[in-house]
Amino acid sequence: MSRADFAVAFDVPTLAEALALNDALGEGPEFAKLGLELFAAEGPAVVREFKARGRRVFLDLKLHDIPNTVKGAAASAARLGADLLTVHATGGPEMIAAAVQGIREAGGTTRVVAVTILTSHDPAHMPPGFARPFDLAGTALALTRMSLEAGAAGIVCAAPDLKALRAELGPDFYAITPGIRMSGGATHDQKRVATVEGAVRDGAGLLVLGRAVTGANDPRGALLAAREERERVGVARP
Repeated sequence: MSRADFAVAFDVPTLAEALALNDALGEGPEFAKLGLELFAAEGPAVVREFKARGRRVFLDLKLHDIPNTVKGAAASAARLGADLLTVHATGGPEMIAAAVQGIREAGGTTRVVAVTILTSHDPAHMPPGFARPFDLAGTALALTRMSLEAGAAGIVCAAPDLKALRAELGPDFYAITPGIRMSGGATHDQKRVATVEGAVRDGAGLLVLGRAVTGANDPRGALLAAREERERVGVARP
């Protein structure tokens, strides 16, 4: 058991902006979550730059393709030195297993984490083709179980989904929760969010801080406030 970690989402369009934000945050143990916007603009260099600065990298590309393509992409991410890599759980067990295999064959230590249901999805307003009413809890559970059995190191899920998943599957799987805000903070465009305190209590291992920190007038002060809120919980989590 260990204390929950934080990842800061560097959702900016250029490497220069990302590095300026990193400087504003100051040194710390937090992961750098590097997503599609920045990676599409700047490419693998963003991973190398953050690794060179001592950051652990959470490469959030949400891979979803045929198994062989995902295997190759995961191998490339491993060679870059990414610590975590996301795939979509809905890609299925063969795709998830292929990602894990690609990393292993590349000699990497990257951990694959599978995204269950996006925090922007509202069960009452799911896209066409989903069952009505949408069984969010049952779907999240099925995707989590399948992902872990396929070899994923853990999952990414909305914090409100996590308590029920822990009740069914126990405390041992790694869980990343996006959509985290400080107590009293804005939810922005994410519909299923949680506070730092709530996510830690429900068993999150890694909490993703986005605009609650990066959009603050004082990003470093906001990050310190998040750390303080976590410490007040005083609960060790996997």
